[in-house]
Amino acid sequence: MRTLLIALMLLFSSLTQANPFAQSDFLPVDKAFVFSSERLDSGQMRLHWKITDGYYLYQKRLKFDGLPVEQQPALPEALPHQDEFFGETLVYRGELELILPASATGQLRMGWQGCADAGLCYPPQTNLVSLSSAAVDEQEQASDQALAGGLQQSGLAWSLLAFLGLGLLLAFTPCSLPMLPILAGLVLGNGVSARRGWALASVYVLSMALVYAALGVIAALLGGSLQAWLQQPWLLGSLAGLFVLLALPMFGAFELQLPAWLRDRLERAGHGTRGGNLYGAALLGALSGLLMGPCMTAPLAGALLYIAQSGNAVHGGLVLFTLGIGMGLPLLLLVTLGNRYLPRPGPWMNLVKGLFGFVFLAMALYTLRTVLEPSLWLGLAGAWLIALAWAAWPALHGLRPIRALPLLLGFWGSLLVIGAAAGGDDPWQPLQPFRAGSSTVVASAVHSDAFITVSQPPDLQRELDTAKAQGQWVMLDYYADWCVSCKVMEKQVFARADVLAALNGVRLLRLDVTADAPSSRELLQRYQVPGPPSLIWIGPEGNERRSRRITGEIDAKNFLEQWAQTRSQG
Repeated sequence: MRTLLIALMLLFSSLTQANPFAQSDFLPVDKAFVFSSERLDSGQMRLHWKITDGYYLYQKRLKFDGLPVEQQPALPEALPHQDEFFGETLVYRGELELILPASATGQLRMGWQGCADAGLCYPPQTNLVSLSSAAVDEQEQASDQALAGGLQQSGLAWSLLAFLGLGLLLAFTPCSLPMLPILAGLVLGNGVSARRGWALASVYVLSMALVYAALGVIAALLGGSLQAWLQQPWLLGSLAGLFVLLALPMFGAFELQLPAWLRDRLERAGHGTRGGNLYGAALLGALSGLLMGPCMTAPLAGALLYIAQSGNAVHGGLVLFTLGIGMGLPLLLLVTLGNRYLPRPGPWMNLVKGLFGFVFLAMALYTLRTVLEPSLWLGLAGAWLIALAWAAWPALHGLRPIRALPLLLGFWGSLLVIGAAAGGDDPWQPLQPFRAGSSTVVASAVHSDAFITVSQPPDLQRELDTAKAQGQWVMLDYYADWCVSCKVMEKQVFARADVLAALNGVRLLRLDVTADAPSSRELLQRYQVPGPPSLIWIGPEGNERRSRRITGEIDAKNFLEQWAQTRSQG
């Protein structure tokens, strides 16, 4: 009897899953995630989400714009969730309750995003909450850039430690280290006591660090309003070109240092001073932060671009302040312990320069990851690994325990280049095209050319009119960069040769709703689509086949079956 019961359950399960297109009954976002807020008797504000079974909220998508750091709510423990493309993330299920302190005032812009287990990602949402009352003023869709939370997603302590180390490295680059004695003379003058020298050098370093902190705050504030603008391909290409340009002096293409006339004048000024003063040291530190840090040009540009995408002024200011402190620590060491404890210029400085060069090239590749074709990006990444291995092999001469590392890097880089040449796009499985077979995977160029990307309603209407005039089927593919299932389907469904062959003659329109813009909302509202991924079939006469709509993630086999049934029914 038990065996029969189990068999019936398995049969029922297989029947319910045989037609995955029946999973189109996804709840509207306001039904899947019921948000409410209320003022408690204690004066605190309670934010609450009732999350329907089968749905979840991303912890990292929670945003609290308008609240200072000290008033932001403590997030409860979340559950681990594995995304194929975004890795392991933390999510909330069932319900989520957050408490804001009674001292919080003004207007809170709550940002959040949720998904369904069945494979649908809702667009990012925003609730405007007046903290003077419990009313929610309005709800609208909001963009959520993955890069915008860079500094927030990594712990602040780790960010501060990383930038402190970066500052120390910058202080020992070839154009900074020779300046230390000159700076010591300018700050201290002649004949000051050790205690006085420490005070003067500390004021100098703090002033320089404050200048960098101000740059970090400005970059973060500007970045908060320019995030969408920073994602434009022409700008990303320009930023990548800047990183490549800044890497060239690290490899000896040209020198990046103070002009000799300015360096000589500073040295003569240092010899002519007697005893420093706090105001002069502070002014000199501020000027140094802007003018006397030639080695800061490249890394500071990268740091500011990195911070600009975070939109967090507090974190941006703190990390660049820490970088300035790291830059100034060798000066403090010089005025307290003397020259004999500082490392001398030598061949090791070229290793530091080379390391920075490869870091800048990696940043250029990272910037271009959403612009380049996946296969091209994979090939460039492989070339970067090969070049790094080639440069590291002689540098690690004599260090037998770790000298095998360049060999491994070079080997993996070669696999990436070979996989890219075959049309692969997965850095962890570069040889997948050779294993998958010719009938399942096609070159990225063929896949990309098959779709027409549309982000504006007039462009969509023009494409639909053209298809109707030609008696052509149309498939609308709603897509967003933040949609995990979209990326899964792009790789596992629309990159297959058999799928593209079956869609031959169909006008394939990819509706990009990544950005938070009226055009994206209009594209979603035209066919009442809850979010990506959603696939809509438009017949040759221009009417949608509503019963054949696919909402949520689907695999290649079921997609081909659905399209065959749709086409056979006309």
